[in-house]
Amino acid sequence: MSDPTSGPLIVLVGPMGVGKSTVGELLAARLGTGYRDTDADVVATAGKPIPEIFYDEGEEHFRALERQAVEAAVAEHGGVLSLGGGAVLDEATRTLLAGHTVVYLSMDVDEAVKRVGLNTARPLLAVNPRRQWRELMEARRHLYTEVARAVVATDERTPEEVAQAVLDVLELPDAPSSGRENTRMTEQASTRIQIAGSAGTDAYEVLIGRQLLGELPTLIGDRVKRVAVLHPEALAETGEAVRQDLADQGYEAIAIQLPNAEEAKTVEVAAYCWKALGQTGFTRTDVIVGIGGGATTDVAGFVAASWLRGVRWIAVPTTVLGMVDAAVGGKTGINTAEGKNLVGAFHPPAGVLCDLAALDSLPVNDYVSGMAEIIKAGFIADPAILDLVEADPQGARTPAGPHTAELIERAIRVKAEVVSSDLKESGLREILNYGHTLAHAIEKNERYKWRHGAAVSVGMVFAAELGRLAGRLDDATADRHRAVLESVGLPLTYRGDQWPKLLENMKVDKKSRGDLLRFIVLDGLGKPTVLEGPDPAVLLAAFGEVSA
Repeated sequence: MSDPTSGPLIVLVGPMGVGKSTVGELLAARLGTGYRDTDADVVATAGKPIPEIFYDEGEEHFRALERQAVEAAVAEHGGVLSLGGGAVLDEATRTLLAGHTVVYLSMDVDEAVKRVGLNTARPLLAVNPRRQWRELMEARRHLYTEVARAVVATDERTPEEVAQAVLDVLELPDAPSSGRENTRMTEQASTRIQIAGSAGTDAYEVLIGRQLLGELPTLIGDRVKRVAVLHPEALAETGEAVRQDLADQGYEAIAIQLPNAEEAKTVEVAAYCWKALGQTGFTRTDVIVGIGGGATTDVAGFVAASWLRGVRWIAVPTTVLGMVDAAVGGKTGINTAEGKNLVGAFHPPAGVLCDLAALDSLPVNDYVSGMAEIIKAGFIADPAILDLVEADPQGARTPAGPHTAELIERAIRVKAEVVSSDLKESGLREILNYGHTLAHAIEKNERYKWRHGAAVSVGMVFAAELGRLAGRLDDATADRHRAVLESVGLPLTYRGDQWPKLLENMKVDKKSRGDLLRFIVLDGLGKPTVLEGPDPAVLLAAFGEVSA
């Protein structure tokens, strides 16, 4: 339905963190058209994340790349287009937008700091976000208003509500087959997946649906006195709301704020949590609740496992990655300078609440990153996942897609079946590490600035090539890795000059045995197996296939 000859149907502008990507994806799905993000175009052109462009080449170089990306997108794209927060600073860009349907998504400073916080991925808000936000907006607000046909406030609104407001103000109807019906269907039902107990651990349930926080007190139980709610800085408002709700129900509830993402997974952060628990008088009958992405639930579980040699904990994952991977199975841990998750414990939660509504406000790149783990589950165990993604790659990139709930449920079922049989990774559970040996090496090499899913995507392509070169995997399945991963926007390559460092990193991978490198490869679709001690020349050749 996109018609590039007339330019974009809608152009979204506004400050960083306002939700342009999420709203843009929703609008495209509602209007039955395509979506494009100039920030993603810049990243693809530069071959590195935006913060690295800022730090390595400076803002002026980034703005030049951004200007080129906007010019190309306006000329080529006929759907919904979102621009980077500072794109309107360029006079040529503002002139280019004249005559197009531009919508300015606005938010106030308090909302901005809640959403953006001190996230290091926002290079212009690295020191004092509140003051710097005001300065940025003083310089940009009149420019947003100048290019916009309409202004839509996002404060106190969900992404769906913002998308509807955009449609209303522009008087645009939904496409005949929008994603709204699917959302309503998801809200009507929830799914319970049982995880069997093993090795002295209790069975527990993963609950998938919407509006699930009401289930939290039931999981906590009425014999508990104290509850500690661990949350990242980016979810400070959510963490406090949950703490207050639990306090209103009679629990002695505290909130412990963690750094965002992988920065939380350090021994210093764990020690901070132990101190807070000690000062609160936390006992073995009390409960920890971890609300956030995979890094947050990893830390929450590790703190629970190590405090008093083990207390109950509940996972409330808010990202795709957290739902389908980190929160299920009881693997908890923190990172060290030597590698990822080398310090940890197997400590299953008492329950997992996967509230799909949390995904509605997830940035598109974070959502797509989580798709890597879903696609992994398709290759190792459930090919129906791959069929669903291939049927609608754009839909797979957004929580408004038609198969969101089914994709997440299928991926969780794959992991549930594996961990129910093998809690402590003594055998079958190793298959869940498909693509992860190289992925963890990349993450360490990038100092954990790469998204986990992006690294896993490259790692799976590497594993597929390794399987092909070892005579295990057929060409069609190996090639299918590239096609499926690329269709949702995941990367397929990594810097070729880093192989020596990556090889050293892989030698301390958890799957290695002594000096023997071990990789999960496929003997065919849904047939994972272990490849031990591959020839170094084969390893190098496989890496050559993913080298940029």
